[in-house]
Amino acid sequence: QVQLVESGGGLVQAGGSLRLSCAASGRAFRTYSMGWFRQAPGKEREFVGAISWSDGTTRYTDSVKGRFTISRDNAKNTVFLQMNSLKPEDTAVYYCAAALWGAVTTTFIPNYWGQGTQVTVSS
Repeated sequence: QVQLVESGGGLVQAGGSLRLSCAASGRAFRTYSMGWFRQAPGKEREFVGAISWSDGTTRYTDSVKGRFTISRDNAKNTVFLQMNSLKPEDTAVYYCAAALWGAVTTTFIPNYWGQGTQVTVSS
């Protein structure tokens, strides 16, 4: 069982930056690929990006490439989402997710989800 707790959300102006963190409890964090999803009001939850459990390979959805970066600290059981050059369309609830030995280069399918953290980007 893995519990995920996100933090770092908030209100930021367009062009600004935020860094989200996701702390994982439970054992064997390093065997989980970690991902981020987001859900804007009235829209379906969408994949943002993920980082592999094995070699740190990352993959991002096209709309955030070059602006968002995922990293992980296995010693601290934490994954990060650095978001730069934020746009109003990035406004959403951001969810952390974990997939045991999960694939990153193909469809990322989580086993566990966090509760989400709100990110609001004002224009």
